[in-house]
Amino acid sequence: MEEGAGAAAAPTGHLVIRDYLRRLEERPGVYRMLDAKGEVLYVGKARNLKRRVASYAKPTGHNSRISRMIGATASMMFLTTETETEALLLEQNLIKQLRPRYNVLLRDDKSFPNILVTGDHPYPRIEKHRGMRRQPGQYFGPFASAGSVTRTLNQLQKAFLLRSCSDATFDARTRPCLLYQIRRCSAPCVGLIGEADYAALVEDATDFLRGRSTKVQEHLAAEMAQASAAMEFERAAALRDRIRALTTVQANQGINPEGVEEADVVALHQEGGHACVQVFFIRAHQNWGNRAYFPRTGSGAEPGEILEAFLGQFYGNKTPPRLILMSHAPDNPDLLADALTAELGRKVELALPQRGEKARLVEHAARNAREALARRMAESASQQALLEGLAEAFGLDGAPGRIEVYDNSHIMGTNAVGGMIVAGPEGFVKSQYRKFNIRSTELTPGDDFGMMREVLTRRFSRLVKEDPDRRSDAWPDLVLIDGGAGQVAAAEAALADLGVEDVALIGVAKGVDRDAGKEEFHVPGQPPRALPYRDPVLYFIQRLRDEAHRFAIGAHRTRRAAQTRATPLDEVPGVGAARKRALLAHFGSAKAVARAGLADLRAAPGISDALAEQIYGFFHGER
Repeated sequence: MEEGAGAAAAPTGHLVIRDYLRRLEERPGVYRMLDAKGEVLYVGKARNLKRRVASYAKPTGHNSRISRMIGATASMMFLTTETETEALLLEQNLIKQLRPRYNVLLRDDKSFPNILVTGDHPYPRIEKHRGMRRQPGQYFGPFASAGSVTRTLNQLQKAFLLRSCSDATFDARTRPCLLYQIRRCSAPCVGLIGEADYAALVEDATDFLRGRSTKVQEHLAAEMAQASAAMEFERAAALRDRIRALTTVQANQGINPEGVEEADVVALHQEGGHACVQVFFIRAHQNWGNRAYFPRTGSGAEPGEILEAFLGQFYGNKTPPRLILMSHAPDNPDLLADALTAELGRKVELALPQRGEKARLVEHAARNAREALARRMAESASQQALLEGLAEAFGLDGAPGRIEVYDNSHIMGTNAVGGMIVAGPEGFVKSQYRKFNIRSTELTPGDDFGMMREVLTRRFSRLVKEDPDRRSDAWPDLVLIDGGAGQVAAAEAALADLGVEDVALIGVAKGVDRDAGKEEFHVPGQPPRALPYRDPVLYFIQRLRDEAHRFAIGAHRTRRAAQTRATPLDEVPGVGAARKRALLAHFGSAKAVARAGLADLRAAPGISDALAEQIYGFFHGER
């Protein structure tokens, strides 16, 4: 049952909360605290809703953070559940969805990459995989970053010579590719290795990824000794290189604990109202990398609350390990363990080690968390100084909390793309970057002014529609345009048409001879101006402009590459990816398919008589 209350002008504070007590049941559930505008301040769970809400109805006995939250509360909403575990899962989903001001919020919870050894082909391939584990095969991970996966894959290819090409490429090859020439593949595509020998390589690779590295290296060392004794020096040298590659992988992994097979090590450090959570991934007795997180702590949350919220949100879209080693005890550890156990399908243990190897792992993670937070705070202070300098240089009302920078990219008007990047007090916010494929058919090719107007119109019309009252942090305080007076005028007109007249707008134009450092700045209603050559604010704006330029060019190249790969077969009804590959393999090219006769099309594998007639008609005017 869900209950809402109150008009926007309702009173606030503990008396408002007390009024709900007589209507609440003593059941598990989730509650939401809202301010006078209806914005969610806090989402919480409770084993007993009535008892939990009663704790907020008292006028005293709260810390400053909770007191501010209670003082702003104008209404509440409730949702009962069958169990407290269900309430915990619902709470974390609502926190991620609503992003309340007073909750601990994990701001970066994207999935981690894995290594996949495929299982749907006689000659499995090894590749990087991110997302749902739907493809048959063996998955190894998570790794902390795409870079760590790429480095590991490069060394594993040297050590085990497994293929990385797609199945279509594998089937189409008639001679070994470059990877075979540089000793990173055994070329199963052209029969240079048999299925049984290749399967042995796959087994060695999976053994190594499972942590049985000693067994694999001993096996390779024995083979190298045999090759040397038989005077097969080239083969012995190849085996030596494979052993070196394995050693490189292990060296890059840093800490390799002997007594911990599978665990995540989670350590928290707080300082100055900020927090850092460092996570190390231990799999198969190997360290597969670490990642630092900086959750929003709701202005003074305690360690137990931070870790409970972090772990609940972190594993909301990830598979937990069997053991989680922590620096602090989360609130409700048994409840959290039950929820993670249900997610994994086998027991998950939460532990706070006090001595031994596990304690050293946690201590190492805590030291990394402390150092990462110190770096973050230093960078934030520098970034804040630059934002304040930007506000002073251009007469803004205050340091902008969100800057959006726009740029267009195209070649003679083709494959035109607009790019938007976002920056704020914590640097670039890459999760907020957006690209806009230019859609208008009325624009003259290469019309930069028209493209900028279309991009700004699409961006701000959506903002006006989704958040007209500007309650979210999606509205920018400053818009930077890569361009001069013409682009600024187009942007100003687009915003004026939508009734948006209070967002600061600045154009960054190339200066004399297009040299960096001689940029001109265009502000509506003001003459062009420049900043001193060595002004830190000038360098800051250059970095923003260059990042927008990089992102827009990348988006344009992606779109252009997709069009380059397109063939007339993409437009034929009933011809999907599999049939397109079959036709190209049979005829050699899309042009040959277009010229083929009806009898030839019917002879192609996987092509029915009806589809052959449809393809023939498409290319011969009977569409």
